[in-house]
Amino acid sequence: MTVPESASASPKLSVPRLRILWSFARPHRGALVLALGLALVGSGMGLATPMVTKGVLDALGGSESLRGPILALLVLLVVGSAVMYWQWTLLGALGERVVLGARESMVRRFLGATVPAVTRRPPGELVTRVTSDTVLLHQAATGAPVGLINAVVMLFGTLILMGVLDLVLLGTVAAAVAVVGVLFAVLMPGIATAQQRAQDHLGRLGGNLEGALRAIRTVKAGRAEDRTAERIVADARTSAEHGVRAVRREALAWTIAVAGIQLAIILVLGVGAWRVSEGALEVSSLIAFLLYAFGLMDPIGELSQNITALQSGIAAAERIRETDALESEGPAGDRVRGPAPARAAVAEDTPVLELRDVSAAYGPGADPAVRGVSLVIPRHGHTAIVGPSGAGKTTLFSLVLRFLEPTGGELLLDGRPYRDHSHDEIRSRLAYVEQDTPVVPGTIRDNLLLARPGATDGELRRVLHEVRLAEKIDALEEGLDTPLSGAAVSGGERQRIALARALLRTPDVLLLDEATAQLDGLTEAAVQTCVRARAATGAVVTIAHRLSTVIDADTIVVMEAGRVRARGGHAELLATDALYRELVEALRITADPQAV
Repeated sequence: MTVPESASASPKLSVPRLRILWSFARPHRGALVLALGLALVGSGMGLATPMVTKGVLDALGGSESLRGPILALLVLLVVGSAVMYWQWTLLGALGERVVLGARESMVRRFLGATVPAVTRRPPGELVTRVTSDTVLLHQAATGAPVGLINAVVMLFGTLILMGVLDLVLLGTVAAAVAVVGVLFAVLMPGIATAQQRAQDHLGRLGGNLEGALRAIRTVKAGRAEDRTAERIVADARTSAEHGVRAVRREALAWTIAVAGIQLAIILVLGVGAWRVSEGALEVSSLIAFLLYAFGLMDPIGELSQNITALQSGIAAAERIRETDALESEGPAGDRVRGPAPARAAVAEDTPVLELRDVSAAYGPGADPAVRGVSLVIPRHGHTAIVGPSGAGKTTLFSLVLRFLEPTGGELLLDGRPYRDHSHDEIRSRLAYVEQDTPVVPGTIRDNLLLARPGATDGELRRVLHEVRLAEKIDALEEGLDTPLSGAAVSGGERQRIALARALLRTPDVLLLDEATAQLDGLTEAAVQTCVRARAATGAVVTIAHRLSTVIDADTIVVMEAGRVRARGGHAELLATDALYRELVEALRITADPQAV
């Protein structure tokens, strides 16, 4: 979800954009007010130090006691240090809480969003929102507002006290500050624009790199390492170019600022020395004035840094807030944890699932992926769905699992329309094994317990035996607690873990999207035995690309171009449907089911 460069070309601190940033800090406004109070106290003590130093010099010149001024300086030092420590830790902890809140909100938003809303964006870009973008909030939403207000107070306080000491010298310094302010006003927008575009390209880099690492085997097999790296590094180079541009502008701004203040100090020394020689200014006042002049870069630098942090933080806040537009499946209460919801008794002859004239598309204006599909899934038995690629088989599963909402027709669960059920109620009745069988982060046990966290070790061993994986797990040093990664298990073993996880649920409907594609013949035969046993007690729906897995299905549904073309048994379809015969012949499967 990268922001286009055209949208990032105007990083002005407008009120609507500041409101977006403020939305992250608003829950912590009490702590922000306290931090601002501490900052102002610390600044006040810093402003008092040159005046107390003047008192020390005056006391020294008048042969008066130095005890009072020295004691005052020590008090300012101790109290100022304590205030600085308190403010620093307060703002640091507050920034971490803001970042944590933003990250938690986005993670829950991503996992609670509809599947199409999440999958239409590169995962790496969404990850960048949670990682690097939230880091920019740390300073922008907490320290930057406090620092800006404090820097303004410090700057005006310094100038006022300079005026108290000598108006002529103040005029000299004010001219330098005005020049520096104009230069910063001209240069800062360009700095923020370059930094924002650098961040945008960094997000693209994350998305492309994540995709390349997922397909690392394909990349290496195609000997495309250098070409792929070049495409990914292109975004890194562009990000670096914008970063260098920002650094150059920032260096120019600071060079001019430092030179301007140093020139002002030289002028103060010259004019001040002349005024001292004329008797119009005390030496102690000149020294105090010079201390204020030397410290003038602090509030100017703080203003510059915090404005830059605000601009970068606003851009990050806008990208983070864009995730709020992700379509959600429902309120948090619709995704409850714990045991499956209770349901009323249903007549045995009522289909567990039914699709009535269902049509669906992946997004507004897209061509329908399925059209006018009507299908009945009985409470027991094995239903197989076959067809060429793009026929709409996986879309049917997306509709059944409510990953996708129909654009026409309706689905029913136990005779009741889907709209009368929550997402959680529907999915509590189903178990799903994906074709690519991804694994979730964690151990083998974590993966098995994903949908049924209360299962016992005995139940885990039972389903592992069913998929012929118990011996493999027992041979591992850490057993069920072995961390699961792509390098730890093969594709076929991942499929069996996913199938075991589904069987552990004892679902009313078991949905298998080519769940035996990566299994050897013996293991596949064992899994098919398991599927037949499950079909005797519940419903099994299989999507198959190799028809050997569905020859003995009770009903085979043939799909083509998003429609149901034919349905029946294996022998019946061989005799009546040309497409089914072509699929069978392409895979060289015998037409005699007994031989199979």
